[in-house]
Amino acid sequence: MSQHTRPPDPATRPEPVRDLPEPMPLRRMVGPGIVAIGIGLAAGEIILWPYLTAIGGLGLLWLALTTLAVQYVINMEIERYTLATGQTVVAGFSRWWRGWGVLICLAGAFQYVWPGWATSGSTVLTYLVGGGDPVWISVGALVVIGVLLTFSKVIYTTVERVEFVKVALTLFFLAVAAVFVISLATWGEGAEKTVTGFGRIPEGITFTMILSALGAAGAGGVHNLVLSNWIRDKGYGMGAHVPRLVSPITGREEAAGGDRYAFPQDEANLARWRVWWKRANVEHLTTFVLVCIVTIGVMSLLAYETLFGRDDLESDPSFLRIEGDVLAAEVGTWLKLLFFAIAAVSLWAAAMGLLDVIGRVASDFLRRNYLMDSARWTEARIYLAVVWAEIVLGSAILLAGFDQPIALLLVSTCAASVVTLLYTILLVRLNVRDLPAAVRMRGVRLTAMVIAIAFYGFFALAMLITQIQDL
Repeated sequence: MSQHTRPPDPATRPEPVRDLPEPMPLRRMVGPGIVAIGIGLAAGEIILWPYLTAIGGLGLLWLALTTLAVQYVINMEIERYTLATGQTVVAGFSRWWRGWGVLICLAGAFQYVWPGWATSGSTVLTYLVGGGDPVWISVGALVVIGVLLTFSKVIYTTVERVEFVKVALTLFFLAVAAVFVISLATWGEGAEKTVTGFGRIPEGITFTMILSALGAAGAGGVHNLVLSNWIRDKGYGMGAHVPRLVSPITGREEAAGGDRYAFPQDEANLARWRVWWKRANVEHLTTFVLVCIVTIGVMSLLAYETLFGRDDLESDPSFLRIEGDVLAAEVGTWLKLLFFAIAAVSLWAAAMGLLDVIGRVASDFLRRNYLMDSARWTEARIYLAVVWAEIVLGSAILLAGFDQPIALLLVSTCAASVVTLLYTILLVRLNVRDLPAAVRMRGVRLTAMVIAIAFYGFFALAMLITQIQDL
């Protein structure tokens, strides 16, 4: 291709027709929801929601449950498009205008370049071992994560295994905390406040904190969009026709982000579609949503039981050290050490997943729109280049002195909520106009998406008005 020739418009490329594959058994579909919550189960569940509970009480639990319900609807519309076409939603947005892909990639880079998750994990590790420099530990952890992703034969498989282990360890800790720490009175108060406090914001909680909490409940921002890539690599629906993303060093397959397929709208294919759609909904509801409810709920109750009412809590992970000391005093040192160990592992596993998120979004978009005919810049090579660029930038931010985890997480998670508002609007158009009538979004799901737009829009506008008033 001449350097003066524009890349072909993605919307004009031929759309091959293939039969929709036979649906997988539900047990084999389990994975993408666990990966999504495994990556998300960190900033929100371990730090931001417990911190809000520690300073404001249990009056915000209703908002966590509402956010998870809204995210479930949004996430399933992300999955709908890829199930029906084999193409990611970012690629779908870029069919109208490449600028949408550019904006989402830039938003993802801004959201995840701040290494708040790795820094938080390293800070908690210093509580566990009794010392150390969180900055250099974080830089080392980021490099180790980069090496693991670089040499993974099938990158999704590595990420899935790490997040499965993380979720299992976290659920084990929560079971121990539920038995040994949280009182029946606290359980009862949590249930009562969730119902009676609906729609109310506790004293001392700002709209900036709320927008951050929305972005950290479950998944948030660009994180959700990568469900497209994960279900494609898992082989959901028409994604089974697209090769998986693998390491250019140890693997052979090359993910083809430009592929968009159609399936015949006959009764046999539509019958398979209905099974795929039902099972995908069940997988996400019973993994992502259920695990999020348990983790946010129990972690918040634990923070309320151990920290609420104290006047020595700072807006940094030192409140986790205080929580650990209380656990040691009430139950034993073993529970404190378990708490710190699982928190550190969880936050580092989240950092790994988030590097994978931005690597996938950027490589899929760049390969598809600008480098489709390049023999050198395959999707896997672009992916690794983006991952290592994020590691270098994150390390530079830490070494430059911007190393306050809570501040880093607030920046990231506020950005996540604003990005979620943007692509939720785009998803409505995508799944109404760009899918066949038999599989497109309509009815109850369309109404729920409009509610989701209003939900994120209200809190984003409230934060903006608050910031203007403060200025």
